[in-house]
Amino acid sequence: MPDPAGERLRDHTTLRLGGPAGRFVVATTEAELVEAVSTADAAGEPVLLLGGGSNLVVADAGFAGTVVAVATTGLTSDTGDTGEAVGPDDATCGGALVTVAAGADWDGFVAHAVERGWVGVEALSGIPGAVGSTPIQNVGAYGQDVAQTIARVRVWDRVLNRVRTFAGPDCDFGYRSSRFKAERYDAWGGRHVVLDVTFQLAVGTLGAPVAYAELARALGVEQGRRAPLADVRAAVLGLRGGKGMVLDAEDHDTWSAGSFFTNPVVPAAEVPEGAPAWPAGDGLAKTSAAWLIEHAGFARGHGAGPARLSTKHTLALTNRGDATTEDLLALAREVRDGVHAAFGITLVHEPVLVGCEL
Repeated sequence: MPDPAGERLRDHTTLRLGGPAGRFVVATTEAELVEAVSTADAAGEPVLLLGGGSNLVVADAGFAGTVVAVATTGLTSDTGDTGEAVGPDDATCGGALVTVAAGADWDGFVAHAVERGWVGVEALSGIPGAVGSTPIQNVGAYGQDVAQTIARVRVWDRVLNRVRTFAGPDCDFGYRSSRFKAERYDAWGGRHVVLDVTFQLAVGTLGAPVAYAELARALGVEQGRRAPLADVRAAVLGLRGGKGMVLDAEDHDTWSAGSFFTNPVVPAAEVPEGAPAWPAGDGLAKTSAAWLIEHAGFARGHGAGPARLSTKHTLALTNRGDATTEDLLALAREVRDGVHAAFGITLVHEPVLVGCEL
């Protein structure tokens, strides 16, 4: 059990960066989670919720308040959960309603879903972090995002001091956003503490229609067609692994927070010539942050210090082993400012910055 005082946050983040916590609490049950947050709130102490630590950049000075590590586990489904894979005769019109505790490992859940024949999250394989973090960011990859399958999110409301449940349409999901990200309690944390997430998943042996061209090519199918669930998971893990996006303690390219910048949404007329573009409504288009970074002159592996761009993917800023948070932020500023100088587009960081800023 971690020491409640002075626990180093670099030991709990995928970037392996961050100073000590003022107080460190591990919540293994929902009651412990609510109590830890409520006690700190009543005392006026800042609270930092820690899931898998995959989306955090913590200052070298650490966090002076209470860090609550969300370690709740558990999964239930209305179809029963025997751990046995389903066959083609098990497909049902209604699908499966699956509720997962906030602290459960996300990729562990995806692996279990694929094994059980639950369809709709297979393209989100290999994403690090906890289940409770996914609705906050509306986590997505390879043409899927969690908003497509979330039926409801149950939370502890820190303002009303009670449990609330939000149906999927009430979560205000957008590109890498939600009401849980937008509605703040204070500078450090959101108003809502996710307790569990319920997913409405189809049941069968084939994955959802493949929406992402790169994944379709890897699977050898046409975009919009379907492929076996296990094949989709394997292909996604292969693609992510090739980009250093599957955690590996021996590979410094994975000592990152994943994609550091979101793909910018800009007026369609302002997308640079040659850059990828996808319609985003109202005359807007989403373009590729990786393309902008590379065409602004930042190649894979860029950097002279202990914080560098990944050698596998320019969207990942990595700790090569002995970087500080300030090293990483200096690199982020260099890339952000270089892209702005080249294209007039300001990249927005995706990870949560704790006690530091760009």
